[in-house]
Amino acid sequence: MPRFIAFLRAINVGGGRTVKMESLRQVFKSLGFSGVETFIASGNVVFEATTENTKTLEGKIEESLREALGYEVVTFVRTEAELAQVADYRPFQQSEVDVAEVNIIFLKDPLDEALRQNVVALRTATDEFHTHGCEIYWLRRKKQDTSTFSTAPLASTLGRPFTIRSAKTVSRIAVKYASAKGAVPPSSVLCYM
Repeated sequence: MPRFIAFLRAINVGGGRTVKMESLRQVFKSLGFSGVETFIASGNVVFEATTENTKTLEGKIEESLREALGYEVVTFVRTEAELAQVADYRPFQQSEVDVAEVNIIFLKDPLDEALRQNVVALRTATDEFHTHGCEIYWLRRKKQDTSTFSTAPLASTLGRPFTIRSAKTVSRIAVKYASAKGAVPPSSVLCYM
């Protein structure tokens, strides 16, 4: 059965959106998914499903979470092979990564060329963006707690929902789940770990 990873937007970030991981797993199990596991308490859910259509899965999950939690939770689903590719993609020089943080921004659909250029134009002396597929890779030369760059310009530019995970978290998920079936390419994702 195919394995998927769901990245949920704004779970356990405060503001009344705290969800126990057992409750989250139960919502996924109620949809008939198997092998349901959560990975750290920030809205990362690994599961197996019979369908391979990620858009269908996103819709089902969003509807069930809205019913169970009483608010909208935008969901971004990737297959384990897609996640391995996301984790293995290297848009920045390793020397840059060694002294910075890399975040991965998940989108539902790829950006068109004009929007891609607008995102890349958000570059500052401390922040750089690279788009690839349905993801934006964000190099942060300052730690999040010391940076003056906020996600507000990004949200305004994109005009669509997104969710952010550290490249380290994505790498850890890929190593733990995608590598179990050999989905992680030989170059592996360990550089960001």
